[in-house]
Order: sequence, then C-alpha cells, then structure tokens
Amino acid sequence: MAKLPIVIYPNPVLAEKCAPVTVFDEKLETLAKDMAETMYAAPGVGLAAPQVGQPIRLVVIDVTEEKNDLITLVNPVITEKSEEIAECEEGCLSLPGVWDRVKRPAVVTVRAQDLKGDFFERHCEGLLAVCVQHELDHLDGVVFIDHLSRLKKERDKKKLHKLKLEAQKKAKEDARNGTSPRD
Repeated sequence: MAKLPIVIYPNPVLAEKCAPVTVFDEKLETLAKDMAETMYAAPGVGLAAPQVGQPIRLVVIDVTEEKNDLITLVNPVITEKSEEIAECEEGCLSLPGVWDRVKRPAVVTVRAQDLKGDFFERHCEGLLAVCVQHELDHLDGVVFIDHLSRLKKERDKKKLHKLKLEAQKKAKEDARNGTSPRD
C-alpha cells in the first residue's frame, strides 16, 4: 500500500464529473487500499478518488473512532433521502483548514458495488450519512463549499488562500534553516 498525494482545491479534477468504474480488477483494489491508507494517515473519515487525482466513481469511508469499519463504495448512488435535514460542520482533505456548516438530509440509503462488482445497499444516519453525501458530491465535481452562500464560499476561499500562503512561507523558512517539515 502507498500513501497518495491529496489534490487541493481548486484543482480542476475536483470539478469533474467522474466516470463509472467498469473494470473490477487488482488495479482497482490497489487504488482503494491506497486511498484508505491515505485517508487514515490524513487523518480523515472519507476520501473520493478525484481527491487523489483519479476521476472515477470510487469512495472509501470509515467514520468509526477505532478506524476498523472501512466502507468501499464503487459507482455509488443515493437511492433514498429523508425529508429531515441535519446541519453539520464539515471539512475536507482537499480544503485543508476550512470548516463550515452544511445542511443535508439526515438519513440516506446508498446503493453501490463492492470491489468485486457485487451490488449492495447501506442505510446511513448521522456522521455516516453526512460523509456519504459529502464524498458522493466529489464524484459529481462538487466540494462542500459549493453548498454555501456566495459570501461564505468567498470567505472560505480567502481563508484557504491565506493558509496556502502561510504554508509556503513556512516551507521557505524551513528550507533556509535546513529543517524539513517533519522535524
């Protein structure tokens, strides 16, 4: 397994509608395992293939504290949504340091395929429902700030830009001082 680089907003791959997976092979299994390793290391609770530069309909999720319930969704589709709406603070590995409140259906049912191509359904509530919707948005070229008002979206874009500039400044300082970011 290998940790993959995470694509940062506004990379164009994050705005693409992803292609369905049609080949269920070892390459797909390896990508899913690498995505899971990347998600756990980040640390995050979900990761969609476009977030690692692969515009295909593949998602990995694990919302457990123990990180022992990995869910892999291939070609996922939400088949049912509750009328009840929940508001939850969301963040995204592709928008590091940016958090905001998003309203979504409180309960969803997702139909997907596993890594062998077999279909299954999963009823999702709470954090799992939020995470499924967030990750499936990525497969349609939507990031969570796209659900916000124009004003909040612009504020979050500015915050992301400021964080990026600060990280670049720190990297330059570390290079001058002969230290690495992991020191």
